[in-house]
Amino acid sequence: MDLNQKIIFSPTVFAQMVDDEMVLLDMNSENYFGLDEVGTSIWQVMQEQETLEKVFETLLEEYDVSADILKKDLEDFVQKLVDNGLVEVQAA
Repeated sequence: MDLNQKIIFSPTVFAQMVDDEMVLLDMNSENYFGLDEVGTSIWQVMQEQETLEKVFETLLEEYDVSADILKKDLEDFVQKLVDNGLVEVQAA
C-alpha cells in the first residue's frame, strides 16, 4: 500500500461513537463493525487527514511506536476496511 494514497469513505457507511468505541454500519451489507480504542483513533485521524502519509505522521506523533510497526499496522487496518467495503484508497 502506498502512503501517498488518499482514503475515500464509502457513502453507505455510518460511524457513531458508542462509549469509547466507534461502531460502523455498512448499509449495503447491513454489517456492523466495532473498532477498539486504537482503531477508533485511526478512523478519526483518517477523517481529518487527506493522505495515508498524513495519517501515518499524525499517529506517529500520538503513539509511542516504531515507524515500521506503525506502517504495517496502518496498512493492515486500511486493508481490512477496504476488504469490507468501508473505504477505498486512491492515488492522491
